[in-house]
Amino acid sequence: MPQEIVLTNTRIVLEDEVIAGTIVLRDGQIAALDTGVAGRGEDMEGDYLIPGLVELHTDHLESHYAPRPGVVWESIAALQAHDAQVASSGITTVFDCLRLGSDEDGGFERGEMRAIAEAIETAGAQDRLRASHLIHLRCEVSASNVLDHFEDFRGDPQVRLASLMDHAPGQRQFQTLDAYTLYYKKKRGLTDAEFERFVARRIEESNRYAAPHRRAIADACTERGIAIASHDDATIEHVEESKAFGVRLAEFPTSMEAARASHDAGMAVLMGAPNVVRGKSHSGNISAKALADATVLDVLSSDYVPFSLIHAPFLLADEDGCMTLPESIRLVTATPADAVGLNDRGRIRPGLRADLVRVRHRSGIPVVRSVWREGRRVA
Repeated sequence: MPQEIVLTNTRIVLEDEVIAGTIVLRDGQIAALDTGVAGRGEDMEGDYLIPGLVELHTDHLESHYAPRPGVVWESIAALQAHDAQVASSGITTVFDCLRLGSDEDGGFERGEMRAIAEAIETAGAQDRLRASHLIHLRCEVSASNVLDHFEDFRGDPQVRLASLMDHAPGQRQFQTLDAYTLYYKKKRGLTDAEFERFVARRIEESNRYAAPHRRAIADACTERGIAIASHDDATIEHVEESKAFGVRLAEFPTSMEAARASHDAGMAVLMGAPNVVRGKSHSGNISAKALADATVLDVLSSDYVPFSLIHAPFLLADEDGCMTLPESIRLVTATPADAVGLNDRGRIRPGLRADLVRVRHRSGIPVVRSVWREGRRVA
């Protein structure tokens, strides 16, 4: 017997309009949309129904796995804690970022990220997770060991996205030493002499490894059908390099010039939803709102605050007024899904996955009231 769920008296956010009506879910898919209020089903009390959010870049799992310096939590328990917060924020598909390559002393050992990937696979198979979890490999191309770490993921079908990063001083995000000093000297308590040696080593590693590692990883991703993301592109030259590597997603461009060039080249420009909520970048780079005003913002990511992914679209549509609600919701649903080839979700349309979020929003901060993944209520 087919399982059917009817949700009525709701405002359904489609790709280009909001309609008042009823939605029918059957066997994990959206079966039908109708205008008007049905005489049966669950009353949504006029709340919005939006597609389940698609999160492409979140480091949030790390904060559960390693909550304090020297503390490592059991991986499945950490994953479940992360998953619960993600799902209750309306995220039904999440790309968990796993760091490959060490850009500083310490960090994660080889094998730790592989173990987390296996925990994701195990937890999914055991039906422990509310959201659908996939993997985004954050590849520090200036690290000497990144190719070894990358090789640990050969043949893993969970890997659907890889980003090419270089966090060495003078590169991308850290083109000046001001932000780099805050991130590494003050954060790690280095003396002036220690910091000077650290900077010199990282510059040497970037000069030696970044270019060949970037090419090797890009080639491997192309061969394996893994979507490629750039990271912190700052100049036209960076964007041209990304185009040559077949990049589909431009993560966190640091200048308007790079963002516009990436967008015009057909890459989806991704910025952090916390940037929208705070009104500025935490590292002093360009604001996401400026890119939205310039119509070159395509995707939002929660980055380090899961709830920001549902909060930011309503800010852009209501308070900032630079987008309609359907346009801002596309930033966290349809466009990220398209960027990584997930054509079965991200929109409310018959035949697609019944990944849905019920949101109450009159003014201020939205409230996530219910979440369905493939027609099953998970939050």
